[in-house]
Amino acid sequence: MKDKITIVEAIKRVLQDKENGMTSQEIYKEIVNRGLYTFGAKSPEAVVHGKLRIHCRDLDFPSASPIKFFYLKKRVGKTNYYALIDKKKQDVAKSQMQFFEADIENEMLAEEKMDKAYEQHINELEDNIIERILKCKPEFFERLVVDLLMKMGYGYDQSSGCVVGKSHDGGVDGIINEDKLGLSKIYIQAKRYALGRNVSSRDTQAFVGAMHKAQKGVFITTSDFTREAKAFVREVQNGSNTKPLRLINGHELAKLMIQYEVGVVPIHNYTVYKIGEEYFDDDI
Repeated sequence: MKDKITIVEAIKRVLQDKENGMTSQEIYKEIVNRGLYTFGAKSPEAVVHGKLRIHCRDLDFPSASPIKFFYLKKRVGKTNYYALIDKKKQDVAKSQMQFFEADIENEMLAEEKMDKAYEQHINELEDNIIERILKCKPEFFERLVVDLLMKMGYGYDQSSGCVVGKSHDGGVDGIINEDKLGLSKIYIQAKRYALGRNVSSRDTQAFVGAMHKAQKGVFITTSDFTREAKAFVREVQNGSNTKPLRLINGHELAKLMIQYEVGVVPIHNYTVYKIGEEYFDDDI
């Protein structure tokens, strides 16, 4: 009988000798394939993703662990590749990185440092938003997407959006009436999928079928859409029965939630100043 190990230990075993790094999705699949850990969570990929972030040397946020086992090998688009820290090389690499970062920091203006810090803050906040959504019930996510679209200005008043869930045809989770008579409606589909589980063309086809005579639809997911799903939506938009249909993935969802302050609360506002050259150039 195999000795029981933790999720972190399973991740460390998978990353051994993986010099090029692996994504959280690849790590999760390898853990399952090798039978290193039995997951009981509803979103096991999200659990692995969370453990990697918490123990990653290059990610710093309030709930991060001071104990670091992993580092960011590279970043392709919005996808992180994680690698195992080599204890023998860690001190040398860390020292080199500190000198490199110090040189860059010394050359940056104060406002440039603020921009860099703000960008990092937003990236971490986006990741945290998706992690929190994945921990909530599906019904909460259905309410969230309706709230978001209402906050963005869709609907004629605050009572024009509703969650229909299981009470409606399959493929529709929310409806927003754009006028008081309900002549123009926006149908909404919400899929709370873990990272790596992308929405398929079957899902988008079911949604279009459930829209019936509705002319507008928004499909929102916490993950992403497969290439086939995107291709199907393009066909619908360019076909004879053209329907305005919008796909929103997890990255865009998090950005919109921050922009319209849904599920986030502003803490501080900073004003950046510069010298008013015209004032000082005015010889008196």
